[in-house]
Amino acid sequence: MKPPIIRFLALCSAIVIPGVPLAARADDSASPCAALKRIVAAAPQHFATLSPDDGRAVAQPYGDDAQCATNDASYQCVWSAHEAGSGTNALEGVGADIASCLPDATHDVNSPGRQHFYLGQRGGRTEITAQTVGSTRVKLSISRQ
Repeated sequence: MKPPIIRFLALCSAIVIPGVPLAARADDSASPCAALKRIVAAAPQHFATLSPDDGRAVAQPYGDDAQCATNDASYQCVWSAHEAGSGTNALEGVGADIASCLPDATHDVNSPGRQHFYLGQRGGRTEITAQTVGSTRVKLSISRQ
């Protein structure tokens, strides 16, 4: 004879409630961490492997209109914060994302309008700067020194 808990679990696993999905699905939105790591990893190759779409996931939690571009020296994105006048809040969020997603980065500037991080030694650093542009926009720049 099965113990009561096993019978209960077997009964629960057999019950299907109409309209309720049987499997949980992960959020399909792009990951800010994955995007940040991909951009930083592309810095030594002068961002040649990146497209303008690669940085949009960094902005997605904070704004929907990210415009990103790359050149030999840097990768930049600019976007409007979701809420009018909340560029500083979005900047704080991006700074927190950078700190948590890139734990080896050194955070050497933390001001209300600018966050600065770097990875690596002088002469071979990857610089990461997030700053407000006016009261509603945020700019992220990642460059190779």
